[in-house]
Amino acid sequence: MESPLAKSMTIAEKHRRLLQVVGTKDVLAILVDADPDALASAMALKRLFWRRVKKVEIYRINKVDRADNLAFIKLLNVRNQHIRRLKKSRITKWALVDSQPDHNEAFSGYPFDIIIDHHPISNGLAAGFIDIKEDYGANTTIMTEYLKAAKINPSPRLATALFYGIKSDTNNFVRNSASADMIAFRYLYEYANMNIIEKIESSEITTRTLSEIALAIQNLTVSKQTAIVHMGEVDNPDTLVIIADFFMKLAEATWSICSGVYGGKLIVCIRNVGFRRDAGKIARESFGDIGRAGGHANMARAEISLSDIGSLKKQKLRTIDLGQFVRTRMVKDGLSKA
Repeated sequence: MESPLAKSMTIAEKHRRLLQVVGTKDVLAILVDADPDALASAMALKRLFWRRVKKVEIYRINKVDRADNLAFIKLLNVRNQHIRRLKKSRITKWALVDSQPDHNEAFSGYPFDIIIDHHPISNGLAAGFIDIKEDYGANTTIMTEYLKAAKINPSPRLATALFYGIKSDTNNFVRNSASADMIAFRYLYEYANMNIIEKIESSEITTRTLSEIALAIQNLTVSKQTAIVHMGEVDNPDTLVIIADFFMKLAEATWSICSGVYGGKLIVCIRNVGFRRDAGKIARESFGDIGRAGGHANMARAEISLSDIGSLKKQKLRTIDLGQFVRTRMVKDGLSKA
């Protein structure tokens, strides 16, 4: 579906309409699937409503385990709570940033009033205010534009969060991005604390991460410029993201696919570099018929219930080679068509 905000609408008009959604007596809950881009976007939305609402609270649906993301939260004092601490009866308005309701089951059942995102638009999307820019590399770019429209100069803390959000989500502009991302990045540079940025980035690798990467290297297969590895059961799905990104550093690889099992689901992280092939499209072609799948041209993700795989294969789960299942699906339904 189309976003209800016309593309020709100015950011100033969008900002005016956004402020109309929430009143002075409202308690606004901002929900996120927490990563730097999402959290920084939530911080910016909270700043936009400062002194305009009764209260704004940020809730995340996931556990944050990645060392660099933990450093981001700690060093920038990002105040957020896990959604299990949310009391629905206290909330009068709901917002979702850097995601859409069908991206995760944890978002279902909430009557969102505000949705601001940069991922492909989902069917059946509904909210009082929706602004989606699919061509933007980071959601924080959208939020920076709103701050500028509101004539708000971001504090060093907020600017650093937004700056890092753009930096991380575009992978230093290696992933898909727009000129708007660069404009926002350049604007925020004047306000951001580069020492904190450097510390966050240097906090990515831990000894545990190194052991997981070592295991991934042992099980890695590289064929036809595709690096692919199945990690089996993992303690944290972020492990799969780190490994997928890591193998994109291989000179021989233009694709990186890392899969693993977490929370009763097979999770597949896909990375791609190039002009013709679209990782998000291939994820949907390969796994969209049996699970949630999608993403951008250079990065995508799929999540499939293990029980659905068992039903599909008509086998007991313990007899199914999930790594082979991923490879077969990717080649049969995706990569071979790209």
